[in-house]
Amino acid sequence: MVDRSAIRPLIGITGRVKRAADIAGFPRGLAHAEVDLYVTDYAKAITAAGGLPVHLPQHVDPREYAGRLDGLLLSGGADVDPARYGAPLDPATGPIEPARDEFELGLVDMAVDDGLPVLGICRGLQLLNVWAGGTLHQHVPSHARYDIAPDERFDELTIEPGSLLAELYGTSHRVNSLHHQTVEHVADGWVVTARSADGAVEALEWPGHDVIAVQWHPELLPGAATDPLFAWLVERARTATARV
Repeated sequence: MVDRSAIRPLIGITGRVKRAADIAGFPRGLAHAEVDLYVTDYAKAITAAGGLPVHLPQHVDPREYAGRLDGLLLSGGADVDPARYGAPLDPATGPIEPARDEFELGLVDMAVDDGLPVLGICRGLQLLNVWAGGTLHQHVPSHARYDIAPDERFDELTIEPGSLLAELYGTSHRVNSLHHQTVEHVADGWVVTARSADGAVEALEWPGHDVIAVQWHPELLPGAATDPLFAWLVERARTATARV
């Protein structure tokens, strides 16, 4: 009999679909081919935390993953289509990827139904807020610090005492800032557990559920291999595995 406690929990990671023509190094003859990709740092951090990462291709019906995953990581990427939260498209928004929105919203449905732990990062936080009924500020350029190294800790966050996030980091934490959208209206039933110095939402939690969403990119920071967010996700996923 297999000792399931010794098996790495399977963590699904979302990514994006790009045309080969948009990626340097592909032969010209493959210009119209579609490529599934995601930033490898997510998978490295999950592996270092004890999990087994697996990429989740968008062409698969999200319901097909039911009963097969132990945890879900919603990664960064393109802006969520503002039509999803009833707003007109701001000229500064985009490019949007409606197929990815549809896929990931379905994944969240599946994960919640299966009782899986969920970690949302950057776009992942925004998508979770929209999934739950919240809205977004479509352009906040002061947070898009692409002019500095992605591993530079630019923002000092204040973390809500008593939150899951405070258990992981304490009540303050310095992070990078690689986004141009932020949470506007927080979804009902969700709580803000971290804010940046200008008051912008930097983390959300859903009380009673194993869900944490952060606006920064922990996978790109020094020490990602030991970052407590990934350890939290893997540990909660291990608990989900043990229930099977």
